[in-house]
Amino acid sequence: MIIGVPKEIKTQEYRVGIAPSGVMELVKRGHSVLVEEHAGVASGITDAEYERVGAKIADVRTVYANSGMIIKVKEPQPSEFDLLREGQILYTYLHLAPDPDQTKALLERKIIGVAYETIQLADGSLPLLTPMSEVAGRMAVQVGAKYLEKEHGGYGVLLSGVPGVERAIVTIIGGGVVGMNAAKIAVGMGANVYLLDINLSRLSYIDDIFGNKITTLMSNYVNIEECAKRSDLLIGAVLIPGAKAPKLVTREMISKMKEGAVVVDVAVDQGGCIETSRPTTHDDPTYVVDGVLHYCVANMPGAVPRTSTFALTNVTMPYAYLLAEKGVSKASLQNAALAKGVNVYKGKVTYKAVADALGYDFHPVADVVES
Repeated sequence: MIIGVPKEIKTQEYRVGIAPSGVMELVKRGHSVLVEEHAGVASGITDAEYERVGAKIADVRTVYANSGMIIKVKEPQPSEFDLLREGQILYTYLHLAPDPDQTKALLERKIIGVAYETIQLADGSLPLLTPMSEVAGRMAVQVGAKYLEKEHGGYGVLLSGVPGVERAIVTIIGGGVVGMNAAKIAVGMGANVYLLDINLSRLSYIDDIFGNKITTLMSNYVNIEECAKRSDLLIGAVLIPGAKAPKLVTREMISKMKEGAVVVDVAVDQGGCIETSRPTTHDDPTYVVDGVLHYCVANMPGAVPRTSTFALTNVTMPYAYLLAEKGVSKASLQNAALAKGVNVYKGKVTYKAVADALGYDFHPVADVVES
């Protein structure tokens, strides 16, 4: 198979779909790889490095026109829709549930869309989302601490405080990969940390890990409202695989927060779990609602592209090899985790949460690929 790796064009998206190590393995397995010129430069990877491991460098139209599978990082932008070909495999983060325009475009072009974020193992884990969730969770506290500084519009507090001055309060809603990694950094920076989740077993596990370094609470309206009111930094870290995030923090809760407090909604790429969230970019990352500074960048890991590109390659390539060697039909029938990643297939929606969110008929993957 010919695999294409275009340059990302989303605003300030610096990652690239494959590191040279992934290209080398694909070439060793007998596949051809076309990489768009300068696609990896922002991640510190030159065209020469790709060529040394067997890739061919080409312009963007050549990449799309000749490739059976396109490997990206972010969802295609509107200017890329017409470059896609019927029956082409698009393997990337798609986040279709909150994006009706992209979904419509992929269905009209009869693309086979395999979404990183919904490939799911039997234990419920999301292996291709994990490394970027780790990055985003750690970054959430880092950027939150920065925007709490007065010069950035924040309340003017240091997370750790100093002797004789109380520590800042950080509330994390969601105890998954994002929440756990946010908690690690917040604790490491000396904050007073609260973590909320709806799963009592998960809270027990988190309590075992962190002990009395954080306070765990059941996630419900009353606890979220009370924590939001007292928080200096509030982090939304909620995920329902493939579906729109539930709005757990209301506009009224935001209005009761301190002026100059900061919210970071990591779930914004799935619609956000904070009612006042809307996607922003690294160009213009923040806005203010009711005196509360919002940071809602939908591709946070794009700010650290070298770390993110290599971390992403580590987890995406095993499934890329399956897709390249067997095609979507065989690969999805043989690998249940990969089958859950197939969101659209030649004009049909094959992921239930996307169909439910956008009002499409749902077609199970097994039924579609067998036919």
